Amino acid sequence: MTQEQAADETAGKATPAVPPIIECRGISRTFWRGKERLDVLDDLDLEIPTGAFEALMGPSGSGKSTLLNLIAGLDRVTRGTIKVAGHQLERMNDAALAKWRSQTVGFVFQHFNLIPVLTALENVELPLLLTRLGARERKERAAIALRVVGLEDRMHHLPTQLSGGQEQRVGIARSIVHDPKIIVADEPTGELDRQSADDVLNLLQRLNEEFGKTIVMVTHDPAAAERAQVQRKLDKGRLT
Repeated sequence: MTQEQAADETAGKATPAVPPIIECRGISRTFWRGKERLDVLDDLDLEIPTGAFEALMGPSGSGKSTLLNLIAGLDRVTRGTIKVAGHQLERMNDAALAKWRSQTVGFVFQHFNLIPVLTALENVELPLLLTRLGARERKERAAIALRVVGLEDRMHHLPTQLSGGQEQRVGIARSIVHDPKIIVADEPTGELDRQSADDVLNLLQRLNEEFGKTIVMVTHDPAAAERAQVQRKLDKGRLT
């Protein structure tokens, strides 16, 4: 077979589709405020491929954070099915869901949620305290995570000795220290100036492109959303 024939044959083959790591089918989430019914999500379908970086946008009350919490196993659907990383979340009991969450999902929040009396290294190490790892390996993994986010020279600093952007990078290091498949980020740049926000977004892109992490990010910031491969908009509990 000539090189030209081989190239033609390769070109004729369809590129295999990337399987979804997140599959939502007809999911709804209803809350009650007294006797008032609030349908926050309404019969929503969503697929996110493995290795994607997607942004969820929409006005306040559109259901963005609720959808993120369902994907992360922090909340449960009222109706419908949700499958994440091969697990049917609505079928899992609380203990199984908590274990799955600790192994599969990394969380990045708008508020950094660092413990003020702990160093950056100790804050990053926190999720590993729930594992069977020894103290030495926990510290080694926490140091590696801080190195990934560019803070190896700040690992013994307290949160009060760090800038807002550095605090958020410590939060990201904490989210990846257990090597999750998925990172969920809820307004990760909401409290940062533009330069610090860009640094955090550069880091999220690197985690996606170099480390293959699937990232789902809620944001109000169009500049942040542009960093994602796909932008999805929610309005009144539906994808538009």
